[in-house]
Amino acid sequence: MEQLDAAAWTNLICKAQTGSRPDLELLLMRAQEVAYRFSVLVCGGVDEADDVMQAALIKTYRYVATIRKPAKFRAWLYRTVRNACLINRRKRVDEPVSMMSLDQWGRIEGADSGAMDPACDPEARAIKSGLRKRLWRALHMVQRPYRVVIVLRDVESLSTRDVAEVLGISEVNVKTRLRRGHIRLRAAFEQLAEQSPTR
Repeated sequence: MEQLDAAAWTNLICKAQTGSRPDLELLLMRAQEVAYRFSVLVCGGVDEADDVMQAALIKTYRYVATIRKPAKFRAWLYRTVRNACLINRRKRVDEPVSMMSLDQWGRIEGADSGAMDPACDPEARAIKSGLRKRLWRALHMVQRPYRVVIVLRDVESLSTRDVAEVLGISEVNVKTRLRRGHIRLRAAFEQLAEQSPTR
């Protein structure tokens, strides 16, 4: 499914606040997609991500009518997911942190990547798919504090200020983590490329 920009999110929330059932359902569907993708990155495991996503959706449903700044909804949703992950982690302090397999990463990445360009020939499609999977694998190799900033800024297109609010850190810290995260991501991507070059 195609990602919404900030204006489209604001418009959808405003429509849902009028009591439109179809718009509320669409908002929840979009929020589910974003919450799940982000919770996997923050929490590190599919099972925990499911629980966190459900908690975020329940909060969205309960509070959508009271949102005063629809343009800030995505930042609020990311904060909600992050806080739910932290709460779950504290509850499971004695449990090992679960990590996702590369196969699971491929399934999640494929679900959110949208349809392939039908104009691409099969070979070009295979190369594109392989590069995208390698990028997601490389992202998974980056430490969580950097990975989360990369996703919020580069994938979800939040502003530096919004990322700082979501994570509870300064804007300077966001920029520093982003810069360092890009370096780590590039190194991880190159490492994977050496292990299995795209043909």
